[in-house]
Order: sequence, then C-alpha cells, then structure tokens
Amino acid sequence: MAERIIHFENAREAQEIVGRREEYLPALEQDFGVQAVARDGWLKLQGTSAQIEAARDFVNGLVQARHAGMALNRHTVGVLRQAYVEGRGPAEVERLASLRVDVAPGRAPVFPRTLGQATFLETIRTCELTFGLGPAGTGKTWLAMAMAVSSLLKNDVSRIILTRPAVEAGEALGFLPGDLQQKILPYLRPLYDALYEMMPREQVADLVEQGVIEVAPLAYMRGRTLNRAFIILDEAQNTTREQMLMFLTRLGIGSKAVVNGDLTQVDLPQNKMPGLLEAEYLLRRVRGVGIARLTSADVVRHALVQRIIDAYKDRNRDADRGPYEGSAGR
Repeated sequence: MAERIIHFENAREAQEIVGRREEYLPALEQDFGVQAVARDGWLKLQGTSAQIEAARDFVNGLVQARHAGMALNRHTVGVLRQAYVEGRGPAEVERLASLRVDVAPGRAPVFPRTLGQATFLETIRTCELTFGLGPAGTGKTWLAMAMAVSSLLKNDVSRIILTRPAVEAGEALGFLPGDLQQKILPYLRPLYDALYEMMPREQVADLVEQGVIEVAPLAYMRGRTLNRAFIILDEAQNTTREQMLMFLTRLGIGSKAVVNGDLTQVDLPQNKMPGLLEAEYLLRRVRGVGIARLTSADVVRHALVQRIIDAYKDRNRDADRGPYEGSAGR
C-alpha cells in the first residue's frame, strides 16, 4: 500500500479542506478508495498509487479553488469531488473560479456553488434577458442580485430595479395593517435580504434614497422604459400573462433583466395561466433570451430542503395514483 502526506499552509486551510470535524473525509475515502488521516497541518492518504494520485489531485483542486477566493462549503466540495471522480475536475475548478462576482468592498466575492448555478451565471452574462427556473433554495435571487450589484459598481448600468408581484400566498393583503407601502413591504423583504448580503445597509439606504436602487411591486413598472438598468423580477410564477408582457416590454437600451420563478409554487387562481409559463414557451428560441433550469441538486439551503423538494416532485409525478396510494409503511 502506497502512502502520501499533503502539507497545508496553515491550520485554517487544513480545516477548510477536510471539514470542521473532518466531515469531508468519509466521502473522499469512499469516492477515491483511499484511507485518509488528518492532523493539524497535513493529510495522509493511503491506497494504491493510482488512488492516491486521484485523491491528491482533488485535494490540490480544493486548494486552488480556495486560493481563487471560493468558500469551501459542503456544496462546493461535493460538486468538485464529483467533477474529479468523473475526470473533469481541473476544468470545473477553472470554470467556477472564472465566474467570480465581486460585490461591494468588504463583502466576500460570490461564486456559484453548484453546476446549475454556474450555468445560470453564464446565461446572465451572455444574454440580455435570462429566465431562472427552479425550486426554492437554488440561489436564483442571490446570484441575480450579485450580478446586479457588480454591474452597478462597474458602471455597466446606472441603476438596479427589483420587483415582484404582490400576490397573497393564502393571506388577504387588505387585512394587513398599515398603508400601501407597509402592506407590500413583506412581499419585497426577500429582495432586501439578498441586497443586504451584497452591500452594507447604510449604502443600500443611500442608493434607495437617490433612486439608484428601486424596490417596488410589479404594478409600479407600468408605462415606464428602463434604460441602463439591471432589472430583477422575482417570484415570476405569480405574474399573469398580461403582467409578464408588460414587464418584458419595459426593457430599455443598455439594460439587462433576470426573471426568476418556480412553477411549482404558483399562487394565482387556478383559471389563470402563469405569465412565466407562457413566456418560457414563446421566448425559448428568441435571440438574446436565455433559460437556465435549476433542480433540487442545486439547492444550497439545509440538506433536508433538497429531500423535501424531491418528495413533492415524486408526489406530483404519481398524482394519477391518488395522494395516499402506496404511502403505507413510509
């Protein structure tokens, strides 16, 4: 049995490569067929020469990704490990590193954490209009916001427009307390939350006051032409056909738009076709329009969220058998 010891620059690098409690080592051992032992600043690999070589390349790839500024969390390490197992590791490290998005000074750069997220970012970069379709937790709003902030700071655009339809998800909007702005604030809060991850709150407040950043319900877009703007429409599955057409025709010179939605979470009345569904079909071959589809594999929230999404997807697939058929013993 061959053996190799990999030394790290410091204890922090070692911890990020092997995980806080060496949590990444079991998967490394299983996927590459090696035995791995970690100590303060080094990692010992045991196995055949070929197995050790493959595992070492993977570890070196993680080091390279870390030096590029990528955060080595469970999702990123898992994506890169799978890429190295399949023989495309170096190319994927280079691809993910090349998609770095720099946001406000003092904030960590944003990188895609999954291959689906990488495709989403590439689509935003190359298309004037991008549809981001996928379940909750896949980072659609987060990545689009990072691209918007980056574009503003590089002066590629002169303002950011953030909007979403104010559709009740089972609650009655009219019964909420306050004036109109206070009523719609809960619907816009997720956009602010994503924005605060990219810029300090004080800077956001100043830019909102100056009109450089605008966060408003979709209805406020009517009758406007949005030039040199980065526009994000979130929760687009809750737009009607008329609202979607109205929004898409607001796009002005030098602007870029990202339309995000999850067609499994539609809050419209059953007799209303989601505008997102129609737009996806009609525009799928239009030049300048890109469609990025994310799946449960791209969920970057708690691992349980991915399993929940898969369970509901299975339910929809088996709907013809009835909601409870075959569920005994689960």
